[in-house]
Amino acid sequence: MKRWIRCAAVLLSAGGLLATAACGGSSGKQSDGKVTVTLMTWESAATNKAIDQALTGFHDPNITVRRVDTPNGNYSDKLAALTQAKKLPDLFWCGNDTEQQYTSQGLLTDWASRLSDSSDFGASSFVSSTMKNWKTADGKIGGVPSLLNTYGIWYDIDAFKAAGITVPAAGWTWDQMFDAAAKLHAKGAKYGLVADALTSTDGPFSLSTYALSAGGKPFADNVHQPTKTTIDSTYTEGVGKVVAGIKSGAIAPPGYDISNQQGLFAAGQIPMLWSGQWLAAGFLTDKPKIKYGFAPLPQVTKPATLYDAVGICTPSYTQNADATFKVLKYLDSTVWTKVLPDSPVAAPAYLSSQSAYFGALDKAGQTTVAATVKAGLNTPTTIGVRFTTQWASQSNDLITAYWPDILNGKKPLSDLQTMTDKINDVIKNNS
Repeated sequence: MKRWIRCAAVLLSAGGLLATAACGGSSGKQSDGKVTVTLMTWESAATNKAIDQALTGFHDPNITVRRVDTPNGNYSDKLAALTQAKKLPDLFWCGNDTEQQYTSQGLLTDWASRLSDSSDFGASSFVSSTMKNWKTADGKIGGVPSLLNTYGIWYDIDAFKAAGITVPAAGWTWDQMFDAAAKLHAKGAKYGLVADALTSTDGPFSLSTYALSAGGKPFADNVHQPTKTTIDSTYTEGVGKVVAGIKSGAIAPPGYDISNQQGLFAAGQIPMLWSGQWLAAGFLTDKPKIKYGFAPLPQVTKPATLYDAVGICTPSYTQNADATFKVLKYLDSTVWTKVLPDSPVAAPAYLSSQSAYFGALDKAGQTTVAATVKAGLNTPTTIGVRFTTQWASQSNDLITAYWPDILNGKKPLSDLQTMTDKINDVIKNNS
């Protein structure tokens, strides 16, 4: 759940405030036949206010929409508590992993039949790869994707100019990224590249983009229903280059504190940062003094990138599925078109809503962000950012035991196979 919680944290940061108070509970039907649909988000007070304002445009004489506040603190803990108490609201923000796990446990309403037609809110109305990844193995869809994360490299234009390096652009290579990191480090940057996505427990998945781009195999054959993990020669080659970069000081090592990486980048102290499009909303608010851009992830011979989406889920015990689905449709099709122009955090998964997001970026002059997000959404070769399985923590424990030491040179590259063999045992034992 790490990535979508991280996204949530960014949204909170962008808004500058935190939601307050706590409650939950599904909808109910009143004596007059009217229903109330409840909604819970992980957004900031500012974004929630914008959502509330947008919801005033929802008109159905028989439906009232009530957003329940969420408490300060960990949204996932709140979600777990409401799940256990069976008091989830009719609609709640969720990550792809939550949607997969809850659906497989029968905890969510399956919207597959409602999304199966070719109406203006059918599955074909969404980014196809995203809807595909929200289906479980048995074809159920326990939630609807709402916003999409895409990944790339933020770069400090003046730092690149000072080091005599051409700024990144679509089609640039991994070797060019490593070379730029080395030159930026040599020019005085503490690290030329900060890439938590490569050095954290997400690292084995992110490194898959190197292997896939070189025609090799990804770390995992599937993040939702994996049958095996693989380390081939192209993957090992990519890891070896990261190891060399960390050893030289060009790349920040595992454990580097990323809590203020956005601020450090904006202050000109990190010249190259592997992160997501969501930083753009914060930059529009904070207005960094540096000139910056956002480029697609590097490639070896063809583009390859990561996919990640957050969405909106409904518990299986919702009392008013028809009303809830109407509100869900309004959230994805209309609310984001009213909220994103002021806070362009991410592209909507619902295709017809995307013009509001890209229009906001264009208006703000964020041309490289818009181009990179579009490139990410159109890249056919992708892999998820982590396992979404219930046993993912077991895999993460093994990654934690091996990955940092391998990247730091404390364990040999051959231990990649050892790590993979152990993870395959976990997969086998949980099949």
